[in-house]
Amino acid sequence: MTRYRVVLLLLAISLVGAVLNGRPLWWSMAGAFLALIVVALIWSWLGVNWLRLSRRTITRVAQVGQILEEQFTLTNLSGLPKLWVEARDHSSLPSHHASRVVGWLPGHRFRGWRARTLCLQRGRFTLGPVTLRSGDPLGIYTREREIPNVSTILVYPPTFELRSFPQPVGYIPGGEALRRRALFVTTNAAGAREYAYGDSYNRIHWGLTAKRNKLIVKEFDLDPMSEIWICLDLQRGAHVGEIENIDMTRDTALELDLSTYALPPSTEEYAVAIAATVARHFVHQERSVGFSTYPNGDHREALPADRGERQLNKIMETLAVAHAEGAIPFVRALRAEGAFFPRGATVVTISASPDIDWATGVQQLIRSGNRVVAIVVDGESFGGEHAMADIIGALAEAGAVVRVVRKGEPIAGAIERATVL
Repeated sequence: MTRYRVVLLLLAISLVGAVLNGRPLWWSMAGAFLALIVVALIWSWLGVNWLRLSRRTITRVAQVGQILEEQFTLTNLSGLPKLWVEARDHSSLPSHHASRVVGWLPGHRFRGWRARTLCLQRGRFTLGPVTLRSGDPLGIYTREREIPNVSTILVYPPTFELRSFPQPVGYIPGGEALRRRALFVTTNAAGAREYAYGDSYNRIHWGLTAKRNKLIVKEFDLDPMSEIWICLDLQRGAHVGEIENIDMTRDTALELDLSTYALPPSTEEYAVAIAATVARHFVHQERSVGFSTYPNGDHREALPADRGERQLNKIMETLAVAHAEGAIPFVRALRAEGAFFPRGATVVTISASPDIDWATGVQQLIRSGNRVVAIVVDGESFGGEHAMADIIGALAEAGAVVRVVRKGEPIAGAIERATVL
């Protein structure tokens, strides 16, 4: 029985005794218990009102393995002190322990605290709301007040450092020019024209400028072989393994050794991390990278090939919230996407599907003049029922460079070294 119910019971007994007996002592006891309840109600109401809670998030974007920092400030706007106030955070970010109990907050003063959280799972998460809770000194009555302010944070998937990436047989840097103008410098000079406002100074052709006595800039064509296309298979049913909710204490999470960080035992998480790693590797090499996947039903998520950190951020944002809920078999996806690939592009296919049919899609890409690197996530090592040897052999026979990533294996090492069947 709670203290509030105990006091109510004592008040009821006192009232019954006062009515039946009529003595002043019973009336005095009833009045005292009634006053105690009223004071407790008023005290608890004042405990959660005339308060302002502000939270400041250092960044709205993080990555698995990074520390998220938030600064909280609880301000007492009244002149009356607060005996104690509990700020209970309801954020959905795993292992985010931002709740605090603030004791003895004088009038017109504030208390602050900082919450540091190690991001352990990719996705889009909410920060907030927060519930303020307080009560009277005797603990007779408590009251809650919700601060509904909610913001979001996007956690990118983890990436791993690649020292090298397997290149298809016959691959050479550069290639035949694609007659499409580039807004950046490539190896294929296409001509010259007069300077226009906004042109970069490193494109100025100083020889022609001196000869014609006016600024002349060089034009460049796109190089199709410099394009890298990443095709990620997110068909429902092609992946095995479950993603468990990660919940650690604050001290345990912050003391985690990230050098031994292990991906969740799911082919989906491995495939997403591989796609993020490959995209980061080629963007940092100043290559033009495109991305394609079917993450939900027949919905297509595609990013045209582009360069720079902005393109990498777009890919990472897509991968952060992508899940294996697609209905399109990977072979159909490859055939559909092949129409958008320029001849000579390098296509990186990532799948955990044991269906041998997607080797046919890879073969069609190769016959169309593309070069394919097929990264297979071995579902059998994750507890899957189907062996992957047949699909690995079919991909190799189709002419693709094949790499196999197994459960518990370092992703970077598996991609860099030749596959052993």
